[in-house]
Amino acid sequence: MNITLKKVYKIIGGKVLFESLNFDIIEGQKLGLVGRNGCGKSTLFRLITKEESIDGGDIFIKKGLSIGYLKQIPDIYEGSGREYLQQAFLHLSEMMDEMKKLEEAMTDPEQMEKALLKYGELQDRFADSGGYEMDAMIEQVANGLQISEMLDQPFTHLSGGEKTKLSLGKILLEKPDVLLLDEPTNHLDLHAIEWLEHYLKQYQGSVCIISHDREFLDHTVQTIVDLEDGECEVYRGNYSSFEKQKEEKLLVEFHQFQEQQKKIKKMKEAIRRLRQWANEANPPNEKLFKKAKSMERALERMEKLERPNLDPKKMNLELTAEGRSGNDVLAVQGVSKSYERRQVLDDLNLTLKYKDRLAIVGTNGSGKSTLLKILMKQEAEDRGEVRLGSSVTIGYLAQDPLHGVDENQRLIDHFRDQIIVTEGQARHMLAAFMFYGYDVFQKISRLSGGERMRLKLAVFMHKGINFLVLDEPTNHLDIESQQVLEEALQRFEGTVIGVSHDRHFLNECFPETAYLVAGQLHRFLGTYKETRHEWEAILEKSAEAKAASVEATSEEKDHRSYEEQIEELELQLEQAAGEDSGSLKAKRSHIQGKIDHLYKLWIEN
Repeated sequence: MNITLKKVYKIIGGKVLFESLNFDIIEGQKLGLVGRNGCGKSTLFRLITKEESIDGGDIFIKKGLSIGYLKQIPDIYEGSGREYLQQAFLHLSEMMDEMKKLEEAMTDPEQMEKALLKYGELQDRFADSGGYEMDAMIEQVANGLQISEMLDQPFTHLSGGEKTKLSLGKILLEKPDVLLLDEPTNHLDLHAIEWLEHYLKQYQGSVCIISHDREFLDHTVQTIVDLEDGECEVYRGNYSSFEKQKEEKLLVEFHQFQEQQKKIKKMKEAIRRLRQWANEANPPNEKLFKKAKSMERALERMEKLERPNLDPKKMNLELTAEGRSGNDVLAVQGVSKSYERRQVLDDLNLTLKYKDRLAIVGTNGSGKSTLLKILMKQEAEDRGEVRLGSSVTIGYLAQDPLHGVDENQRLIDHFRDQIIVTEGQARHMLAAFMFYGYDVFQKISRLSGGERMRLKLAVFMHKGINFLVLDEPTNHLDIESQQVLEEALQRFEGTVIGVSHDRHFLNECFPETAYLVAGQLHRFLGTYKETRHEWEAILEKSAEAKAASVEATSEEKDHRSYEEQIEELELQLEQAAGEDSGSLKAKRSHIQGKIDHLYKLWIEN
């Protein structure tokens, strides 16, 4: 075993999180850690890395084991993105410094032989450790995670998501014995997620992943650990296999529970009858009393099975489009948008009809969220027009669903500002979204990402919305809540446009897919899975067009360069005109030769 947690006891805020938790990570194992939000998954990682201490039990970590931990909260660092990634190779940097010192020592005849021998050994170690491939490895990971543009930016200027991606890159470059990855796909686009899947499949060490991305877990792990009620249950197979196994296990346990309850009922009835018969006998029958007592003791000793929870508490989400919109829901005509000379949207057109379900897919930075913000009038287009149809009631679920609200406001007060109801009615409505008791009096500033999303969905449910605009709606939801959202959207009688990097969500909820490439939408009938090959073809054509444009621009620059050089030389030739000295004649001849050569190059190119 690489890591073993044995009978771990942990209290947080006076609440027992783990009472007697057992958990193992075996060498070379790829496992997914799943469970509801708040069940203790991230806490478990922090206990392993000793960022938090246990209140009881033991944690055993193999001596010399290296652990790489990707947190949801990024690091603090002063320096560029590239320098941050280079920290993964500190041991190589130290070797390079030592080699430079030895090179200086080799200039001294007295030290040369000893320094040369040591230098050779150190150079071999440096090569074996991948020293000469360091820059290539950084480029490989940066390209895969699509963080190349961040390498030369100050780390402090990057967003939280960008810092997290760099943190992931650094951990992958370190190649520790054990990778602990907490929601590694949250800020990655689809191409980066697929690259990471391939990388982790080939990874030689152990990998433990916390993720709400079902497809990602299906493609990366062979074992699922289900953390529920402070205990870990191990299932062999990927996430889809785990779902089937858990359902079958619960049904078997429920059958066993029912059979035991029948047996208990029969035993209790037998004890009652024996006592009755013993009392009715004249004189009272002592043997029957003893037999009843014996059965009571057997019943007390019986290990009682707990009733399996076949229907755990989850959101009760029902999205009802109370008023039907017109047939024409949205028309986007010739919309363009650029930021600091970078064209994000370029003469983009889009129409949505009543009950359309359209997914917008693209790489990070392609303009997906910008398009949604323009639809919501949160950003202005540079050119073009956006028109909503008649009787359209729009609901926007942003990546930060409560952006701009008063963070000091109580949850229930925010809900009642949006939905006019009494406090009692509000508490009842919020309970359907798993806000119970005093939870409703929390300040918004204390809500997790998942709780913020559930609160926004609670508002949506009572707004009578008939056009939903969704920007990464599954980001902060646990898998059970994602499934509830998917089912609600499938029943929804309105129009939906959504951006997501969750492939399962895309395939379940959107029968049409539009790919945003080079500022324009390419729309296809079919799910992401069914149309992905179309995206690849469009990206390939776009890359070819871009390469051709760069080449043409380069040639244009070369031509201008020839023209400028010729003009400069002709000016020199004019200045040297009329001078008859031998040296100046030679100079004019030399300049004329250069001009002739540049004209030849200009014509050829």
